[in-house]
Amino acid sequence: MALNIVLIEPEIPNNTGNIGRLALASGSNLHLVKPFGFEITDSRLKRAGLDYWQHLNLYYYENIDDFFNKNEGVKMVFLSSHGKQNHWEIPFEDELFVIFGKESVGLPKSILESHSNKLYKIPIYSKNVRSLNLANAVSIVIYEGLRHLQ
Repeated sequence: MALNIVLIEPEIPNNTGNIGRLALASGSNLHLVKPFGFEITDSRLKRAGLDYWQHLNLYYYENIDDFFNKNEGVKMVFLSSHGKQNHWEIPFEDELFVIFGKESVGLPKSILESHSNKLYKIPIYSKNVRSLNLANAVSIVIYEGLRHLQ
């Protein structure tokens, strides 16, 4: 049982490090799509991921096209505040790719448009909050997925 966490153009090294630790703890694979907003050798990335980084199933992609070309035909869902369905409606299954956008703007408009039927959101119950921290959002969705797959 493994899920695939995909970060499209992550910008904050601490978030990516924490998500790396989460990936390892949850038995998930981590896929990172360039460009990054940091160097992969950034000490903040390593500090947030502690000494776990070396144990990750980690995949790098040069850009969004590279990611989609190398993963053609796999089942994917996309998380965005623009989603119409809530994350607990995701049809979780082994090896599902769960895709998140960058911290500042989320997923590119082209992805939102081309995958609108596979777009999910985490509900936010306050009009004063635009979005959740990326590492928190990934945690919520991945552990909901594990609950479904148990």
